[in-house]
Order: sequence, then structure tokens, then C-alpha cells
Amino acid sequence: MSGYLYREVHPDDLEGVVRLAAHLDSLNLPADADAIAAMIEASVSSFGRNDPDDRTGRFLFVLERTSDRVLLGTSMIVASHGTTADPHHAFRVDVEERYSESLGELFAHQTLTLVQSYRPHTELGALVLHPDFRGHPDRLGQGLSFVRFLYMALQPGRFHDRVEAELLPPLEADGSSLLWEWVGRPFTRLSYRDADRLSRGNREFIRSLFPRTPIHTALAPAEVQAVIGAVGVQTRGVARMLTAAGFRFNLHIDPFDGGPHFDAKRADILPLQQACTLPFAGLTSADDAPKRLITRVGDGPFRAALGSWRETGDGALVDAVTATQLNLQAGDLLLSLPLTSPRKHETPR
Repeated sequence: MSGYLYREVHPDDLEGVVRLAAHLDSLNLPADADAIAAMIEASVSSFGRNDPDDRTGRFLFVLERTSDRVLLGTSMIVASHGTTADPHHAFRVDVEERYSESLGELFAHQTLTLVQSYRPHTELGALVLHPDFRGHPDRLGQGLSFVRFLYMALQPGRFHDRVEAELLPPLEADGSSLLWEWVGRPFTRLSYRDADRLSRGNREFIRSLFPRTPIHTALAPAEVQAVIGAVGVQTRGVARMLTAAGFRFNLHIDPFDGGPHFDAKRADILPLQQACTLPFAGLTSADDAPKRLITRVGDGPFRAALGSWRETGDGALVDAVTATQLNLQAGDLLLSLPLTSPRKHETPR
């Protein structure tokens, strides 16, 4: 079966994660060794806590090729985002209708309004798969996304009832943002990258300097309007996976670059609804059984693998490679969920 392991990050993964971050360089996975070292330290601490109801964790997962232990991808869960001390910021996308009697015409004007959320939610982020492994037959990208749901099923008390993901929009070849150049830079005098770096530790300038009244996007150039709520080419697969899992665009966008925010109630997330817990009952062929993302319930580091899964009256049978990867013993309790295939749907532009 699969020669790939999804696991919690370790302190000695720093070099591998830094290499992967170069393919994304986003707010929640910056291409900065010091920032990533701090993220790994926070994640190791979060995984090591024993309180099942602690919602302060930041959990970083990595995908490891077991043959040589090379890291091929990452993903992350921020258990709690948006508080009174550090609110969540977004532009709300609205439509304002105006009618002119003299012209006899109805107008629908799109507006952007800066909003803050002080009620915490759980956030998904830092999803990056090495470009050489996109489209892999073992669905490694979907595994990186869904391993977060597997951990949420394993530790439900650590996460909020609403889960959100911020998707990357189309960016320019140099990594800049058209929306930022139109609305962000004039009000802050910061470049997109400088604002991004500053916001990692201090978001005060957003609420202090950004416009407090609705912004009419009809005033923006057409190329700026086109990126509002749009999904970047490299992020469309993530949008399809999230939509298949029950997430929807919530009409909020990132105030820096216009990337759409998707969210879902935790109870409505399809992989969580399809999670299954059974005791390990033995081995099955890797060729003739359905494939599921599998982990062992209990103490010890978090590890998961995509393996064959067959249910019997005594529990679950898995393939030999997965049993070895997860160090399974007879009677171990297993938790699994499927990698659901994306349904037909409409992805934001």
C-alpha cells in the first residue's frame, strides 16, 4: 500500500518544512526559518498537552515519504482564531442596490466593508504539497487536507463549532496583490509583503488605517475587480476538496489580497460525519478493499496513513503496510475517514 505517512511535526523537521514553505510563503506558512521554528515549537507543545478541551493549540502536520523520510507537504489547524485581544479581520462582500427614476434603471453595486470577528473559530491553513507530487495516485494533497479532519475527529474538544479556511487568490508573477495595490498600500504606505510580515504579530494597523466605510468596487480597475473572491489556479484543487467536504464561500475575503474565505459548521463537515471507530481485527489485502485515512486512538504521537479498510463483525481489517506504519497491535482502537471524491459544483471564479 502507500509509502507515505501523515504525522505531527517534529523539532528536527525544520529544514524540510522551510523548503516546503518556499512553495507557498503565506501568512500561516512564511518562508522564514525563524518563524517556522516558532511554529514547530508551538505545534510540538500543542500536541503534547493532555487537556482534551484546550482550544489554544496550533497543530502542524507533515507528509513524509517513508522510504527516505523526505517531507513532501504540510497542513495546519489553528484551534482558535479571532478573539477580543486579536480579532479576525475580513472584507465583507455586499451588494448595494440603487434605482434611478429618471433613468429608469436599477443598479447593483458591489461593496467591500471591513469587519472584525471577536468570536473565535477554528482555522485551516498552511496546506502545501511539493509540486512534483500534485495529482499523485495516492491523492496526497487530499490526504494533507483531510488529515486535519481526522485529527479533529480524534480530539473534538480542542476545536470550535465553526471551521474556516482562507484560500489564496490569483497573485502577480512577483507575488504582489492587485487588490492590495489598489486599497491597502494607499492607506498604509506598506508593500504587500511588508504588511503580510507585520500582520503575523500585529494586526492593529488594519483596523486603525483601513477605510471604515464601504468601498465601492466599481471604482477599481477591471483587473482588480476580477480578483475579488477569486481562487488562484494552484488553489482550485483545495477549493474543490473543501466544497466536497461541505464548506462554502461565506462572502468574506482577505483584506490584503481578496482571497475567499470558506467555512462550515463542524457538524456539517462530511468527512467528520463519515468517521468510523473500530478495533483492529487483523490484515486484509491491499488490492481489494476500500481506502481510508487511518490513525490509532490512544497515547503516543499522532500518525496516520491511507490504507485498505475492511469492516467485519470483529472490527476493522487493514493492509500490512498500514499496520506497520501505525505500529498496530491486536485490539488497538482505530479511527478512519474516507477521502471523498469532489462532487460537481461551482467554484468561485
